[in-house]
Amino acid sequence: MKKIMGYKRYIIIGAVVLIVFLALIFGLRSCGVSHKSPEGVARSLIKAYANGNQKKIKDCYGAKKDTEESLQKEIDATIRYFDAHNLKDVEIKECDVLSENDKYTYVYVTYDMQLENSQSYPCINTYMTDKEDGRYYILPSSKVTDDMRKQAASDYAKFMTTNTYKNYVKEYETFTKKNPGYEDKIAGKLS
Repeated sequence: MKKIMGYKRYIIIGAVVLIVFLALIFGLRSCGVSHKSPEGVARSLIKAYANGNQKKIKDCYGAKKDTEESLQKEIDATIRYFDAHNLKDVEIKECDVLSENDKYTYVYVTYDMQLENSQSYPCINTYMTDKEDGRYYILPSSKVTDDMRKQAASDYAKFMTTNTYKNYVKEYETFTKKNPGYEDKIAGKLS
């Protein structure tokens, strides 16, 4: 009887260790950057900017330790922009592909910056992504060609006719009417 009780204890302890181990593995995997899709890496970039996590931001761009100067300036400026809003959190609303070809995928992300005063500041960003070795990365501005910019402008013009964009504009206008001078306040923090 004592042997059976001893085995049960080892089985229970083993099960608990296994559960903790699996929770750690899945927990750590979910804390990283998603390179599985263009949308995943764009979502990861927004979250990383909101948290000011330079390591994850650079990972989204596929940048190594020696980040090129122009990209580092872009990263620093965007982190300052997010910081200027004094966010509590970011809520990603939509993320989808605007266009895709063999060279890049153009995606949009709509999200709300959750501000300290319990208001939501609606935002929209677009990114060019590239696929390398089966993983997606955000293309830095320096790698976006004039042809890509022209195509993006055309794709964005089409996007502006969608309900997603119209809803964003409506929410943005509502926010700015409720908060006159908000953008001037943010611009003042950035200068």
